[in-house]
Amino acid sequence: MSDDGNSAYGHKAFKRSRSHFTDRITADGRDGWPVEAGRYRLVVSRACPWASRAVVSRRLLGLEEALPMAIADPIQDDRSWRFTLDPDGRDPVLGIRYLAEAYDKREPDAPGGVSVPAIVDVPSGELVTNDYQQLTLDLATEWTALHREGAPDLYPDRLRDEIDDVMADVYEDLNNGVYRAGFAHTQEDYEKACAGVFRRLESLAERLAGQRYLVGDTITEADIRLFTTLVRFDPVYHGHFKCNRWKLAENPVLWAYARDLFQTPGFGDTVDFDHIKRHYYQVHSGINPTGIVPLGPDLDGWLTPHHREELGGRPFGDGTPPGPVPAGEQVGPRGFPV
Repeated sequence: MSDDGNSAYGHKAFKRSRSHFTDRITADGRDGWPVEAGRYRLVVSRACPWASRAVVSRRLLGLEEALPMAIADPIQDDRSWRFTLDPDGRDPVLGIRYLAEAYDKREPDAPGGVSVPAIVDVPSGELVTNDYQQLTLDLATEWTALHREGAPDLYPDRLRDEIDDVMADVYEDLNNGVYRAGFAHTQEDYEKACAGVFRRLESLAERLAGQRYLVGDTITEADIRLFTTLVRFDPVYHGHFKCNRWKLAENPVLWAYARDLFQTPGFGDTVDFDHIKRHYYQVHSGINPTGIVPLGPDLDGWLTPHHREELGGRPFGDGTPPGPVPAGEQVGPRGFPV
């Protein structure tokens, strides 16, 4: 079972499935799903990097009230993501025990498995989309009428081509590359994937040595997508997925860049290291059959000075940081309170 239910692996090389439900929630409602405050529910796992993109974007844009969030248990069972963190094991709004119930209501026995992030239509209880690649772009561009005052432009029109190019390379070699390495069934597949991971990391370090953010002088969608992989690198990808040529904390540029984002409101305050570690080490029984969760690494370094502000840049552009984390969404003490 994968970390997000959106992949397939066996004796062949790892291959991530495409999202099956690709409807879009748009300002004009052209797919039948108009942007509407309070109508939809975002279902995530704090363990999953693909879902974490949506959690960060939602917080930066101030969509917490407009798009309420459900948090799944980091430990899946044979029906995938479940709401056992909630009283009586049911999501209090949707009234369901498993995210699969919303999938089945939309299309029984749909291909591709049950993945997060997912957006569910509350009135009907049906899944709307599990398109993790498009979902956050739409939050940035289609939900603008509901953004908070001072929300950053995470996908500025003048930079979209460059952002898209950077994100495509990061996805292929790094976001997905760590999975190809971790779930490889041959030495050749593993070595190829692992080499690609570190080539991309080294390329990114060169790019970021002289600029604070990946594209332009503000945080964009590209930074969010890189961050959700980097924040998991030393806790799980280095050991669990055998991407162990070196640790993130051993690369001065990338470690400083990751700490800079972690300490920026909207990033680190969404991260739950406890969920991340327990999910990967306990769910991926084919890789870690004992289910033992390692004690390390030491997390205190995430809050140490990074000095990236010396490169200039304006994290939120002409906007402002998000406010405090809403009640009920704070990371618990077993994660990493920030």
